[in-house]
Amino acid sequence: MLDHIGDIDLPPHAGSGGFDHAAVHRRSGRVFVAHTANDAVDIIDGAAGRFVESVTGLPAVAGALVSDEHDLVFTSNRGANTVSVFDVAAPVKGVAIGVGVRPNGLAYDPTRRRLLAANVGRPETPGSFTVSLVDLDTRVLLADVPVPGRTRWTVYDPTADVFHVNVLDPAVIVVVDAARPAVTRVVAVPSAGPHGLDLDVASRRLFCACDAGRLLEIDADAGTIRRGAELAGVPDVIFFNPTLERLYVAVGDPGVIEVFDTRSLRRVESIVTEKDAHTLAFDAARNLVYALLPGTHRAAVYVDRG
Repeated sequence: MLDHIGDIDLPPHAGSGGFDHAAVHRRSGRVFVAHTANDAVDIIDGAAGRFVESVTGLPAVAGALVSDEHDLVFTSNRGANTVSVFDVAAPVKGVAIGVGVRPNGLAYDPTRRRLLAANVGRPETPGSFTVSLVDLDTRVLLADVPVPGRTRWTVYDPTADVFHVNVLDPAVIVVVDAARPAVTRVVAVPSAGPHGLDLDVASRRLFCACDAGRLLEIDADAGTIRRGAELAGVPDVIFFNPTLERLYVAVGDPGVIEVFDTRSLRRVESIVTEKDAHTLAFDAARNLVYALLPGTHRAAVYVDRG
């Protein structure tokens, strides 16, 4: 069960937008939080339970992702049509690389050192719904691949060597070959608004949380629906805990973390957080869950004791 073990104050919001995605560096336990309202990434020292510093100058930052293999932090800067790359040890020395229109979701292929940015695009701009693939060594945009609609989150699948990308409308998951790159398959999702996405690599399951209030378990290879469950509201960020076989789902309204046992896909508890708290970070090494609370600009910290 999730036990609340503390709160960490973060900088007040300078504008609108609150918090968005967050990611944890496994070895150090540091948490990198996209603070959209401040055009910044806030860094938390998880071991000490305190805010450390903010990396600024990231316009409308939306996505945050960590590569434990290469000790890198990536951000998607929606307001600048760029992604930024930082060393975990020196986050103020980031490099920005141009991508498609309004990048959001991020996924990383550590073998090729390639970053995929799933772009939100603009409905009024033809051809702006794309995913961009960036080579980190050359800092070059390799490809901007068209997809059928506005993207949401994305994950890299090392077994199949593909990226899975949620698309809002039409409700599909686009599968992008990491080597070419090109769309190889489009999986229909039988619930409106695929949003949060995570992958159980070992059991070949995608977990997809949809705006219609539905959680789906999808065969990652066949694209078939295995099981489903109801959610308390519109979800956003989700994380799979492979050690405890749990799934954490952030629902901003009413403001809860829903915890599912992934062996049965049944809800085991619902933790009240704060209204509009739609995003999480998960520390897999320590079974810690961070809920980002926009109303009080803080992170609530929970440990899952199983």
